[in-house]
Amino acid sequence: MKLRYIPLIEGDGAYQMALDETIMRALIDGKGENTFRLYKFKPSCVSIGYFQSAEQEIDLKRCEEYRVECVRRITGGGAVFHDYTGEITYSVILREEDFRYSIEESYRVICSCLVKTLEYFGVKGSFSPINDVLAEGKKISGSAQTRKKGVILQHGTFMYSTDLKTLFSVLKISDEKLRDKMLKKAEERVITLEKLLETEIDDKEVIKALESGFSSLFDLERGEINEYEKELLPELRKKYKSKDWLFMR
Repeated sequence: MKLRYIPLIEGDGAYQMALDETIMRALIDGKGENTFRLYKFKPSCVSIGYFQSAEQEIDLKRCEEYRVECVRRITGGGAVFHDYTGEITYSVILREEDFRYSIEESYRVICSCLVKTLEYFGVKGSFSPINDVLAEGKKISGSAQTRKKGVILQHGTFMYSTDLKTLFSVLKISDEKLRDKMLKKAEERVITLEKLLETEIDDKEVIKALESGFSSLFDLERGEINEYEKELLPELRKKYKSKDWLFMR
């Protein structure tokens, strides 16, 4: 299947979430293309799932202190820390009629591209239902999905050098002693590419690996957002920047 490929974009959380929804809406309106894209949250950001409470999930004071932004996704799932210097996010947005898989099966198929991404580095990965990718039995990628009016949006992380200490500093944990225990526990079940390879990884190499991994399933053709999407984007970005959206639950 051919996908428009929008190369890596750096931008704040509101921009990135707005662009994902923009591409989805354009497809719903019959004025878009099936799309794969890569992006980085700049600055680092915590995204929460659509059904979550920002006050319950995020330590807002620490986020302000660490200059970490917060944004709500339109997909479900839990809170995710997107480290600007250690994580790349992917999105796949496509018509259901072109990708006839159930939710669970579509996770497996799309996440197979992340398994291929790991193979680029000589690392054996595996899919862990419903939406994770593991390396050496530890989570290195998680994904979330939503479907609206015949269009699928799936986006997810690839952690190559995520700072786990910052991750657990900005998530809301009631007891500081518990925070240390959770960090230790996380280090037992979450891993980054740099820890796997025991060397520093350049993000440009990670981008090449992701391009290679997703090319194993899709025919990627470089492109950019169209005029219709450019018109939709600013209003959606306002939504994602608003406190009403972030704190709606």
